[in-house]
Amino acid sequence: MATYGESMKSYFASNGRTRELQGHSSKVHSVAWSCDGRKLASGSFDKTVIIFVQDKDRYVKDLTFRGHGDSVDQLCWHPTHPDLLATASGDKTVRIWDARSNRSVSTINTKGENINICWSPDGSTIAVGNKDDLVTFIDTKSHRSKGDEQFKFEVNEISWNNEGDLFFLTSGQGTIHILSYPDLKLQAVLNAHPANCICIEFDPTGRYFATGSADALVSLWDVSELICVRTFSRLEWPVRTLSFSHDGKMLASASEDLVIDIAEVETGEKIAEVPCESPTFTVAWHPKQHLLAFACDDKQRDRDRDRDAGTVKIFGLPSDP
Repeated sequence: MATYGESMKSYFASNGRTRELQGHSSKVHSVAWSCDGRKLASGSFDKTVIIFVQDKDRYVKDLTFRGHGDSVDQLCWHPTHPDLLATASGDKTVRIWDARSNRSVSTINTKGENINICWSPDGSTIAVGNKDDLVTFIDTKSHRSKGDEQFKFEVNEISWNNEGDLFFLTSGQGTIHILSYPDLKLQAVLNAHPANCICIEFDPTGRYFATGSADALVSLWDVSELICVRTFSRLEWPVRTLSFSHDGKMLASASEDLVIDIAEVETGEKIAEVPCESPTFTVAWHPKQHLLAFACDDKQRDRDRDRDAGTVKIFGLPSDP
């Protein structure tokens, strides 16, 4: 009987095609799937958000959200509502969008240039971090800030755990700070990496979280024990982005390496690698299928080919016969 890793290697041998989706005029910073997997959103330096939807065997542009006055640096969908999307921008605002009406339903002014954003698992709160290491918590019913937390270290990425009772931050010191939520009392500081700890991602099963670092390593942590159980070391450049597959059994990681590494979580072995022509800064597994969305810094390549620079890609589609 084939192992999971062997089965997925065989699967991607037959479903290893990458398709490009065009629409942005500049670099794409963030991609994310809606909770039902029916929509794929991308946020770009061109100040817009594009929603792609599936049309038979391909994905097509459905909506374009405009309104931000600066780059859309990160976006996230509501955890249970498939039409609500939140975006963080350098224009010092957070916007909430409704894909049913193609409009912004709320604009929340914040105190700085926003670079990361996440939604609490229960959907009640949005957290947004800015370039000055200030994290603002926004009530999603009133669309108003319900508090700020200033940190004295470089905050790179933020996330709740799956239960929503702990809040995690990765730091420029290579540490992971864990706070209780909602009172934000420090519970633990994990010395995760000897270099800048860039990104963090929780697996859908709630068993693990992973961090990516400037030391080019990905660390896998046991959520309950808060111990590192495995590292992945096939990349050679700082790890910028991570995503777990919907079953929690695969982990995609990407950097300035010209490949995206897809590893089996339980063994650390390589299942597949996705070739890229330029650095990759965002990856996202589909919530129900083995489809990986990603975007690369392909501005130079596309300028040479005289076409739009902001390309979203999807890996895991059936190969052409």
